[in-house]
Amino acid sequence: MSNSLNKKGETNDSNNEIELIEPGKVSNLLTKEGLEHEIIKPDHLGIEIIKVSPENLTKIISNLKNNGFNYLQCQGGYDEGPGLKIVCFYHLIKIEELEKNQKPEEIRIKVFLDRTGDLKVPSLYKFFRGSDWQERETYDMFGVNFVGHPHPKRLLMPEDWKGWPLRKDYVQPDFYEMQDAY
Repeated sequence: MSNSLNKKGETNDSNNEIELIEPGKVSNLLTKEGLEHEIIKPDHLGIEIIKVSPENLTKIISNLKNNGFNYLQCQGGYDEGPGLKIVCFYHLIKIEELEKNQKPEEIRIKVFLDRTGDLKVPSLYKFFRGSDWQERETYDMFGVNFVGHPHPKRLLMPEDWKGWPLRKDYVQPDFYEMQDAY
């Protein structure tokens, strides 16, 4: 089930009722800058979430970084289920507010990828060096390729591992080869 907004700023919830979601501060900023995105219902903490296409990700991240979102707190992925989307998510915060002992402004960005399509997303390594291992882990577990990443290889699984272990359509191999741990 998707909670993204349609063109009228409405979303369908589980009861097929129309719910209006107001654009947040970041969405208004991106709209003012002419950057294409969609609004998703805020999370349980009230943090604004926006949906971005892979083609627009670097433009939006660059804009957000220039507007104070200078810390990538987390990058990861998840599988919505067999036949559904693979999702890359990013959680950005304004670190200066933490230095002032204030609650930081936060934004979550999601990129939805068709599991049967080309699972490519631009790497954010040039913006945030800390995305290095996070992107490698998302590649290793879900098969998302981060274009422009300086070290695009497996992080957790052996280099010759077949498949993506955290995808919900993953079939576990019948056997594992035991290796010496020294």
